[in-house]
Amino acid sequence: MIGEAVRRMLADQPDVAFEFCRDADAAMDSAAAFRPTLILQDLVMPGIDGLDMVRRFRSVAATAQVPVIVLSAKEEAVVKAQLLDAGANDYLVKLPDPVELIARIRVHSDAYQRLLERNAAFEALERSLADLRREQEKSERLLLNILPEKVAERLKNGEASIAESFACVTVLFADLAGFTEFSQHVDARHLVAILDEIFSTFDHLARAHGVEKIKTIGDAYMAVAGLPVPRDDHAEAVAAMALGMQEAFRGVMRARGLAMELRIGVHSGPVAAGVIGRHKFSYDLWGDTVNLASRMESHGEPSRIHVSQATRDLLGDAFRFADRGEIPVKGKGTLRTYFLLGRA
Repeated sequence: MIGEAVRRMLADQPDVAFEFCRDADAAMDSAAAFRPTLILQDLVMPGIDGLDMVRRFRSVAATAQVPVIVLSAKEEAVVKAQLLDAGANDYLVKLPDPVELIARIRVHSDAYQRLLERNAAFEALERSLADLRREQEKSERLLLNILPEKVAERLKNGEASIAESFACVTVLFADLAGFTEFSQHVDARHLVAILDEIFSTFDHLARAHGVEKIKTIGDAYMAVAGLPVPRDDHAEAVAAMALGMQEAFRGVMRARGLAMELRIGVHSGPVAAGVIGRHKFSYDLWGDTVNLASRMESHGEPSRIHVSQATRDLLGDAFRFADRGEIPVKGKGTLRTYFLLGRA
């Protein structure tokens, strides 16, 4: 697409590699395969106008940004303006001075190389940023798996220490009665699969009722309502969750043909809560309320929900109870307790 004299000029440059094409289609195919850093074309060519040829180069991705120098037999201001407007980068009158031609080729080619390098750097940066965003999202998901959302947000915002007191919350402990004996007769994979199914079901119920799972300890499950965001109906939320846990647990046992039972204990009162640890975070509760909720579970009965007087008073007439009377509770003396039976 360029004259013989210009081709000889280029051939005299040992560090300039070029490919000559005789028609427009061949030029487009060659450009897609050769990936040139510059296109040198005549204004007058067989079968196509030079202006249309520039437009073709600009219309495809392979040559959309490759510099184009157009060679013309004469200086024509209007034609030159049209070519530049169509996307040509330069305009030379034939025969150009060899020094000037090579200089312009190098200037445009070097500029294009820098553009490619910049684009590659931007793409690498975008990939790095995308990888960073994915890692941040993964870290946030992991953080939310071990901490309440509000607490995780506070840690992300730079709070170094999180410790709070709550005037009244409701704490739940659940334990699998018969699990220790059962675990001695099954392999580890089967054991973990069963626990995962049970506790995942409990997690779903906790989310549904707005209850915060605190942790699992072996085959025990601990949850609380009323923190980190206080709510007036914390006792109702835990009671509803406990009833749901009973039903869901029975369903898992039936489906697997097992005979374990679930023992649940609930108590309401003040607690301290906070985050401990630096490399492995843990959000936990402390106080007499936690201890008594644990006692409600351990002093309860299989397949029943054992609640304290404090929780019974908060639930009022919204639920049905069986009065268990006064029982000795380790470290607490004699306490009046109840079994939660269902909604009123």
